[in-house]
Amino acid sequence: MMRSSITSSPVPPFILRSLLNPKSLCSHPQFLNKPQFPENPDPERITSEFESESDSESEPISQNSVLTQNHVINTLLAHKNNPRSALNHFKQVERKRGFVKSVDAFCVLLHILVGFPETQKLAKNLLAECVFGDSAPAPVVFVDHLAECANRFGFVLNSRVFNYLLNSYVRANRIEDAVLCYNRMIESDIIPWVPFINILLAALVRRNMFGEIHELHNKMVCRGISGDCYTVHVMMRACLKDGKPEKAEEYFREAKAKGIELDAEVYSIAIQAVCKKPNLSLAFELLKEMKEMGWVPSEGTYTCVIGTCVKHGNMVEALRLKDEMVSCGKSMNLVVATNLMKGYCMQGNLDSALDLFNKIGEDGLSPNKVTYSVLIEWCSKNGNMEKAYELYTQMKEKGIQPSVFNVNSLVLGFLKSRSLENAFKLFDEAVECGIANVFTYNNLLSWLSEKGKVNEARGIWKKMISKGVEPNVVSYNDMILGHCRKGDMDVANSLFLEMIEKGLKPNVITYSVLMDGYFKKGDTERGFDVFDQMVGVNIVPTDFTFNTVINGLCKVGRTSEAKEMLKNFVERGFIPICLTYNSIIDGFVKEGAINSALSVYRGMCESGISPNVVTYTSLINGFCKSNNIDLALKMLNEMKSKGLELDVMAYCALIDGYCKRRDMESARELFSELREVGLSPNTVVYNSMISGFRNLDNMEAALDLHKKMINEGILCDLQTYTTLIDGLLKDGKLPLASDLYSEMLSKGIVPDIITYTVLINGLCNKGQLENARKILEDMDGKSMTPSVLIYNTLIAGHFKDGNLQEAFRLHDEMLDRGLVPDEITYDILVNGKAKAVNTLAGVS
Repeated sequence: MMRSSITSSPVPPFILRSLLNPKSLCSHPQFLNKPQFPENPDPERITSEFESESDSESEPISQNSVLTQNHVINTLLAHKNNPRSALNHFKQVERKRGFVKSVDAFCVLLHILVGFPETQKLAKNLLAECVFGDSAPAPVVFVDHLAECANRFGFVLNSRVFNYLLNSYVRANRIEDAVLCYNRMIESDIIPWVPFINILLAALVRRNMFGEIHELHNKMVCRGISGDCYTVHVMMRACLKDGKPEKAEEYFREAKAKGIELDAEVYSIAIQAVCKKPNLSLAFELLKEMKEMGWVPSEGTYTCVIGTCVKHGNMVEALRLKDEMVSCGKSMNLVVATNLMKGYCMQGNLDSALDLFNKIGEDGLSPNKVTYSVLIEWCSKNGNMEKAYELYTQMKEKGIQPSVFNVNSLVLGFLKSRSLENAFKLFDEAVECGIANVFTYNNLLSWLSEKGKVNEARGIWKKMISKGVEPNVVSYNDMILGHCRKGDMDVANSLFLEMIEKGLKPNVITYSVLMDGYFKKGDTERGFDVFDQMVGVNIVPTDFTFNTVINGLCKVGRTSEAKEMLKNFVERGFIPICLTYNSIIDGFVKEGAINSALSVYRGMCESGISPNVVTYTSLINGFCKSNNIDLALKMLNEMKSKGLELDVMAYCALIDGYCKRRDMESARELFSELREVGLSPNTVVYNSMISGFRNLDNMEAALDLHKKMINEGILCDLQTYTTLIDGLLKDGKLPLASDLYSEMLSKGIVPDIITYTVLINGLCNKGQLENARKILEDMDGKSMTPSVLIYNTLIAGHFKDGNLQEAFRLHDEMLDRGLVPDEITYDILVNGKAKAVNTLAGVS
């Protein structure tokens, strides 16, 4: 409670209650709905104003008068019917030396002044001067003394003086005191006037005092004060500002139900509220009501509804409302134009957005940062990087400072379009300018990690740390992913532990990525440890997590275990998808358990999950590998009957199956069909066809396919060259085989043990033992240990050539290398040249 320089009356404060006439307290003149008062009235102006009005009827007071409080009050009461004389007397005694104001004397004067219409303004000014100064008593004391004096000195209680006091507190920016005054008035059954309540409510809204607003309004309602249109307006505005559009709509509905006459502005706020929910149908309904009442919705109202239409993808209505807005004489503003551009972009209609951008420029509207940001973002998302960068440059030329959001959009767009030089150039500029944030760095870390460029990602990471940008969970997830894909699980785990030490909480993505890395590395034990750790910290596994575990088990040949694990996951609420079943089916196929794969396929269909191309391809591949081409064709027909189109892998499986059966006619037909449906054969398809023709000793057809591969720019890999060399050597075409081998080496393709075996076997069979020895030396130079089969071939070759000494030397070398001779080796050594040749011929 504030200290006061006014002496309180010796009489205890009287709190007016039921003795007062409520009707007299509620009486007030008709006020405008939205009273306007100056925000900061000048106390000096107020003083001079009432002095000029009161001095004209002043009556001199003797210097010798006894100025006791009772005397002053009695003198004021004597002038009860002459308010200006009473005011003059009070001003004169106020100037006397030693005079101390009392609350009661001041309250008596206020009651006298408000009793006459011509001096009510003087009372208001006196209160304003008092409240603006530092001599006013606390609000509760003031209200109590005003009420007590009215009762004590026989004034007809006029609530005007209390309302003037309430408004004075608001005008003096003493909002907390205004609330105290209001509460005391309510407690004393003195009813505040609605216009002054509205002013107080508006002041509370400006200060975001939402709790006080609703408390004040509830007290008002409890006292039967329904308020007016402006009360509804203020309360709805408060709700919107507080983020409670539902409550704003509720106030609107209640006001309509009570029959309060609402204006266009209240309807506009109601439309804003329903747009924020959002409830577009109700917004359209309210717009219709406004127009039926003869009101033209404001530009702000149209802007709000158009923005909501765009946000929810209803461009038809957004454009209709824009046209309606323009037909009402309101020009399209920048907010509407920007929203419509965004709407076009969201629909994938970037051209229309750019056309609108050009049009507003012609109409004299200047795009702002938001306009440019929308177009830069969506041009980048659509891969139109030339236009995106043009807008970025234009933005800077107009003096609009790009935000880090603009830079991030461009960097991401350049990365997706593989314009790496531009992406890194822009990134470096952002770092140099100091606007690069963690998202800027994350864009690069994510892209580099996805592409397996771990070293480059490390460089970005170091720069990020050096610039004081703290990595977040996404940053760590990106780096962990990169190292997992590289197979460097030690570093991935170190990063995982580091993020925990820094107080960052790994999320489900962190655990799933780390788990996937361990499974792909074949370390299922560590993978399950990570899974258990995740569950232990109450992180709920996602479908991706469950699929990671199942796929990981299948990859390492533990498909039966994966199938059992799936049952456990389903019991925990996991709903398997096609991908889940595909992992298990493919796992069984690779293990040669085609019946188990079929069982899972049937279970999948029974669960209502439709197999996709990958499912059928795995099964077709399995049937072909098990030499069951009829079942593979049955699957093919089933696949076609369901409207599924074969992909390259499905064709590859079937072509390979026919090639292994040496049915090259059927293989050729499928190869042609593959091209006819618009697919391009890949290396795997060509290798199957080349191998098939090699097996039929049709090297001419095989070499033709090799030429086609080169002409079509399809990569010839080690298998391609090994198969061709093998066939040519068997066909006795050593020069062609040698040329292909040289071509292979020139492309940087390194021979493996199979290639070396083919070369040595072919050369030995044609008596080219010296060249075979050179191939063996080449293997030694690459630190590659020859196999038992290679030694058997060389030993047999030397027996055939009659060089028994070299044959036994090779046998000894074989033993020195730690290789264990097999039955064929001993057959060659024991039975001699003839049997060795026959045996090897059978093996070949």
